[in-house]
Amino acid sequence: MKLIFHLDMDAFFVSVEELFNPSLKGKPVVVGGQRGQRGVVSAASYAARRFGVHSAMPLRTAGRLCPQAIFVDGHPHRYREYSHKVYEVLQSFTPLVEMASIDEAYLDLTGAGRLHGPPLRAAHELHNRIHRATNLNCSIGAATSRLVAKVASDQAKPNGVLWILPGQEAKFLAPLEIRKIPGVGKVTEKNLHAIGVTRVGDLAGLEETFLERRFGKLGLALAGKARGLDAGGWFDGEIGDASDPKSISHEHTFSEDTAEAIVLEAMLARLSEMVGRRLREHALHARTVQLKLRYSDFSTFTRAHTLDHATKLDNEILDHVRRLFRKAWTGAAVRLIGVHVSSFEDSEGQLSLLDGEKNARWSKALSAADRIRDRFGESSISLAGGLKSTFRERVHENPASLPGKTPRPGKNDAAVPPAERSESSGK
Repeated sequence: MKLIFHLDMDAFFVSVEELFNPSLKGKPVVVGGQRGQRGVVSAASYAARRFGVHSAMPLRTAGRLCPQAIFVDGHPHRYREYSHKVYEVLQSFTPLVEMASIDEAYLDLTGAGRLHGPPLRAAHELHNRIHRATNLNCSIGAATSRLVAKVASDQAKPNGVLWILPGQEAKFLAPLEIRKIPGVGKVTEKNLHAIGVTRVGDLAGLEETFLERRFGKLGLALAGKARGLDAGGWFDGEIGDASDPKSISHEHTFSEDTAEAIVLEAMLARLSEMVGRRLREHALHARTVQLKLRYSDFSTFTRAHTLDHATKLDNEILDHVRRLFRKAWTGAAVRLIGVHVSSFEDSEGQLSLLDGEKNARWSKALSAADRIRDRFGESSISLAGGLKSTFRERVHENPASLPGKTPRPGKNDAAVPPAERSESSGK
């Protein structure tokens, strides 16, 4: 019988901030920026949540809902540090660990009963180890599937443990609101409500054929999830199986719309660095570079270019995305700008002798820059063009240098010298 744990750190960003500033404890705290800024809430304390504040909410909305809240920009380097501490504990518990984000992970403990004891005892032991190592609280869900374990950890919050007995998965899920099912967003929830489905039990009572006709493959996945199965999307894989991202992107929303070309191009340089750094962490090279522009009226445009060879170099990404920008930009004020890469390959392909030597020099220099950032933070070194940007690293779910995310063992080893990999043993 499968045994899966889902561990979720409680109000992770807020809790880390409280370690360094104990005066925040018990107060309504919002992490992610200041109340008058653009951008969204990265995390809210439980005291702030009582006022309706939640993650992904606009900061300005959070300020209106909870005027007495304390707004904190956040310290991404601290969150990475504590995420690594959590990962080290998880790795000591079982080698089958999958970091789903900076503050949550899945563990496969199937067959580990002799080592850790029954599921509930094992969950409490892991819970205690995390607290001893980090002085932070977490919640753990245990079940026969990742999906049910994730829902269980959410139901166990804050600072709790919940084990769903084998065979009780559908019964546990049935009374829950349909949005509790991972993968059910606002649009899907609305479509399900339209056919009378408000609870998971309602969904479980529908025929698979009906759901498939109505929603296609998503309908089949929903039918499986309603019964507590790992169905659809990344739930289909196995814990511990490394997988490459399908795309990598970084965006920046300006505090004030800007039509200054020097500011916009400086931000492109900074975003290109962030994208390139994550490409190198995954030992990937991108063939497609895409620019995203959103103007003051919220009209959004994307422009893409396919390179003649794949790259992982910041300077090449910047060169191509800057050309796209200069062709596409109308001169109007820009609200948001983004850099996106895709069409990944394991190597850059065949280059001329001169180009190969130049790229090797850039690769060596950027690897050294990555090591400096690992030690001193993401803003410690930058391309010359990026120095003019007023970029402040945002708190988000997919920054560089996270644990458990390095390339698959043996992947492209010959093409990726150890110095080019993240110094952490696994993003």
